[in-house]
Amino acid sequence: MRAQLNTDRITAIGRNALYFEDYVLSIQYFNQVIKLKPYLAEPYLYRAIAKINLEDYQGALRDCQSAIACNPFMPGAYYTRGFVYRRLDEAALAEQDFSQALVFAPENKTYLLLRADARAAQEHFDEAMADMEQLLKREPESASLLFEKGAICMQMKDTACALAAFERTTELDSQNPANWSALGTVNLMLEDYDKALLQLTQAVNLGSKWAGDYINRGVIFYHNHNYRGALADYDKAIELAPRDAQCYYNRGVLRHELGDYNRAQEDYDRALELAPEKTEMRYQRGLVQMELRQWEAARADFDSLIARYPDFLPSYYLAAQAATALNLTKDAYRYRQTAYEREQEANAKRSTRSAQQSAPNTSVQIAQAQPQKRDRRKEFSAQTAQTNQEPTEDEQKYQSSTRGAVQKKYTDVVNEPNISLSYYTQEQPLRQTNYYHSAVSELNRLQWLPAPLHFVVQEQPLTAELVNLHFQQISQLSEHLDKQLSPALFFARAMEFALVQDYSSAIDDCTQALQLTTDREQVAVITFCRANWRYKLLQYRRATGEQTEKMSMDFEIMLRDYDQVVRLCPDFAFAYYNKANILCLQREWQAAVNHYTQAIAVDADFAEAYFNRGLTYIYTDLPEQGLADLSKAGELGIYQAYNLITRFQ
Repeated sequence: MRAQLNTDRITAIGRNALYFEDYVLSIQYFNQVIKLKPYLAEPYLYRAIAKINLEDYQGALRDCQSAIACNPFMPGAYYTRGFVYRRLDEAALAEQDFSQALVFAPENKTYLLLRADARAAQEHFDEAMADMEQLLKREPESASLLFEKGAICMQMKDTACALAAFERTTELDSQNPANWSALGTVNLMLEDYDKALLQLTQAVNLGSKWAGDYINRGVIFYHNHNYRGALADYDKAIELAPRDAQCYYNRGVLRHELGDYNRAQEDYDRALELAPEKTEMRYQRGLVQMELRQWEAARADFDSLIARYPDFLPSYYLAAQAATALNLTKDAYRYRQTAYEREQEANAKRSTRSAQQSAPNTSVQIAQAQPQKRDRRKEFSAQTAQTNQEPTEDEQKYQSSTRGAVQKKYTDVVNEPNISLSYYTQEQPLRQTNYYHSAVSELNRLQWLPAPLHFVVQEQPLTAELVNLHFQQISQLSEHLDKQLSPALFFARAMEFALVQDYSSAIDDCTQALQLTTDREQVAVITFCRANWRYKLLQYRRATGEQTEKMSMDFEIMLRDYDQVVRLCPDFAFAYYNKANILCLQREWQAAVNHYTQAIAVDADFAEAYFNRGLTYIYTDLPEQGLADLSKAGELGIYQAYNLITRFQ
């Protein structure tokens, strides 16, 4: 009974943390429940929800599958897995899961709406529209559902259907700028500029903060030769969306037409910096570069365009013109000859190539319809996934750097450092790594040292007062050693030398201590420390340029020391891990992976080993395994992994 109460309590606290967007912390609570009761479905589902919010979709997928394996009758689990599949562009699998969720919850609006979206993504438009009509039968006057129907009509390229849907949304909800925006966009596509201008202006007047409304109204002003209005709208679009290539491109086209070539080139440069795959933008930039007599740069842009659109003849003639200006007569002739040959084949080519492949769209570009402020097809609802989302302790608050969308906090792509032994430890409250070994515990019990030893990931810098204290300890221990030689005294002094960064003396004292003891666990701990300090010494020598022939020998001794530790204590996971880190520095990737794997075999919750192995897999072009390991590292408390997952995937 008490175990049941404990797991219920931990689950409640975890859900509370989830509610308050403390995703990393909530995962740690659900980990505890899963360890105690791995047969419960809810903790896996809640952990999946946390991972979705951290954009760890592969990790969330695995948790959803575990939840369904534990309880195949949970609609929320199928919904959650379907959402993950949709984010991973697996629309068919998403549809299957939303359909299964509807078996258990046939009246759920969100499930049906998401299934319609998954069907539309597969171009199964009849089935998608059937889902939408089913929803609209229940709520025929729902502006948001009509908006979704209009969006599907747009995917079908059925502008008449879209026009009717969006007109009705503006009647039902005339204060929503998204409705006017969508209607204006359809009329713009139909080239009904007068209506489109009125509707987009209405969206802007209602306070639209979507850059696309200004882009599209700017396109209309441009077509109407109202260049002042177009320029003002493009400027506003850039203010709202400074990383949208389309804004810069359209403004560049306008400046180009007005003869402001230098600033037009700046806009094209910025657009291509943001969207280098948009090859068609290079055509307009090439034209500006021709005006500015930048022949070499213009020719490079036209060459890029030719590679993408080999049947677009203007690129050949413009490249020939640039080559002529550079006195490259043979190249100019080759461009013209190729253009002539392409022109002869044009009719046959047009029958086998789509217009999009044959010629780029180099005119100003319109933005697609604005999404609803709450796009339920793309927005995950934790409340829909859970049967009871209300927190049990509303008063509980969290103030932590790990709260919220930690995947957006930039993390350097570097390995977690070696794990060492020290008197001074920094708390790692979220990490699940077992920072323990019986050999160290036994040494602490014997009280060889003035303070207990702890495994640490980050060594704590010492104050001037502490440094002076350790120098005094060295003097006292040296006096004792003058009277009596013992492994305990040598190792104690070695610790003091290491703390004041005299690694050479620390290594020497470890060697002396090893000559005086044969105890297996004592030898393992002292040898582990000696290897760590030798590594520190090598780092220092490399940093100061102190390269010597002895360094390669020291390096081999260090690796042999780690091997000696695991021979004496095969469950000493930190020796495998530290050696793997050093192998990574030597770019011996496969050997490093093997040693991280051995460390994980000893401690299945070794967060740092998963993290570093994940990075190693990614370095060696095995992204799937790498992302899986980073996901596990995040689950085990290294929250920085979520930023890397977001960037790598």
